Amino acid sequence: MKRFDYIIIGAGSAGCVLADKLSADGRHSVLLLESGPSDDRFWIRTPIGYGMSFHNDKVNWRFSTMPEPGLDGRKLYWPRGRVLGGSSSINALVYHRGVATDYDDWADAGNPGWDYKSVKPIFDAFEQMVDAKDKVRHADGKLTVSDPTSSLHPMKDDFFAMCEQSQVAFHRKPSQIGEGISSYLITTRNGKRCSSAAAFLRPAQKRKNLTVMTNIDAERILFQDNRASSVLCFHRGAQITFSANREIILSAGAVKSPQLLQVSGIGPGKILRDAGVTVRMEHPHVGMNMQDHLGINYYFKANKPTMNNVLGRWPGRIMAGIEYILRKTGPLSLSVNQIGGLVKTDPDLAVANAQIYANPVSYQIQYHNERPLLKPDAFPGFILGFNSCRPASEGSIKITTEKASTPPNIFGNYMTHQRDIDDVVKMARFIGQLQNSPAIQGILSASPKTPLDVMSDDDIIADFKERCGTIFHPSCTCRMGTTIENSVVSSDLKVHGIDGLRVVDASVFPNITSANINAPTIMVAHKAAQAILGEAK
Repeated sequence: MKRFDYIIIGAGSAGCVLADKLSADGRHSVLLLESGPSDDRFWIRTPIGYGMSFHNDKVNWRFSTMPEPGLDGRKLYWPRGRVLGGSSSINALVYHRGVATDYDDWADAGNPGWDYKSVKPIFDAFEQMVDAKDKVRHADGKLTVSDPTSSLHPMKDDFFAMCEQSQVAFHRKPSQIGEGISSYLITTRNGKRCSSAAAFLRPAQKRKNLTVMTNIDAERILFQDNRASSVLCFHRGAQITFSANREIILSAGAVKSPQLLQVSGIGPGKILRDAGVTVRMEHPHVGMNMQDHLGINYYFKANKPTMNNVLGRWPGRIMAGIEYILRKTGPLSLSVNQIGGLVKTDPDLAVANAQIYANPVSYQIQYHNERPLLKPDAFPGFILGFNSCRPASEGSIKITTEKASTPPNIFGNYMTHQRDIDDVVKMARFIGQLQNSPAIQGILSASPKTPLDVMSDDDIIADFKERCGTIFHPSCTCRMGTTIENSVVSSDLKVHGIDGLRVVDASVFPNITSANINAPTIMVAHKAAQAILGEAK
């Protein structure tokens, strides 16, 4: 079968939702295309196993940025999921909606119906919340979001004491929205990763009207007049074309979605012509306006056991592995990100400006995001870190050839806006206050490796530029808005000026949300499905 009502390109956080929702009533034939393999792998099912997927090119695109002028010419590594479930299959599992004003800003940018009051019921409907006592709330929700507080490392009490002593708002019970430090909610179900594939795609795969193809690469979109009509793919050494009766939906993520538009002739004219692509429609914002969270960790040696004592030594790893295999509990059933949340570094701020991480593990290296996370330091250690919630710097995705198989040039453009530079100093000073709390001072076995107390603002900025890394939240490269002059898609996520073509993934965010982006991406897909099915009646 080569003709379907809907063709979805990308089986990530959004694509799996669309496959489920569009095929649910059996009226429409749906094709879901995924460049990578099945997610049926031990280290994907195992929550902390994302450290093993971090550099695995079988399930990971393993992108890198171009040299970053704002980071002294460094290139940053960008892992992105290339597997059923996409990045939700290889991420650190943290689930957070952000703050309400993130979405109100989307609506204020000319996108009615995207304010938080409007999208909150969508979140509420698909979330299945499991509290620290394993009590399920909203059993009909498909995405299981668990409170791991009762299973966390005992150092959580030190981190909560740190917050109390520093007069930082904290909550013993975590929330999926808003400000405050707590244990992080994670997308796990019965000790296993609950990715978008596990939550939404797996139950839908038995439907006869849904076809899922893995290890197939979309090369470009083809058109009839002004309508997206088919997708040219490469599969098992041969080209194959699939046609869409109703719509083609790009859900390939913030890198691949704009890349596929560009190689198909939709994008900034000069970029396309320089890459040898015929311009079908001049679309100036395709691949532009990229936003990402950029952060840093500060490392500390502890005078008490941390997760390093378990995962940093073979006997501990073996025992943790046995516990996980037998009971699906223990360190392997958790995220490395255990405590954190959104805070104001200045109480006079209207909204949180920093996301904080307090983790009972350390994996110190020159560039910490290049080391597998299952190999922590041999000594007891922990991390305090931050990233800015709403960075001002914007990057871009630009093709260099007409081939979708060639990675595009990624320009993070990090730290090129003065506000971001100023925020680094504010947030580092905030971490300095936390590390000076009696709770943290009481568990140090050595002076902090980064002596924030005696560092000048310039020293802090220089250290940040040398060691910072992305938090892996690229977004906004096909942002929604009112016209082709300021955006790529309309508020119903249709590509401006093209019929039968939508983009549904994190690339459509008008602005990056304040926290982790898996939750809002899944919400976007549910809202898009409502619009698509509403038009199909």
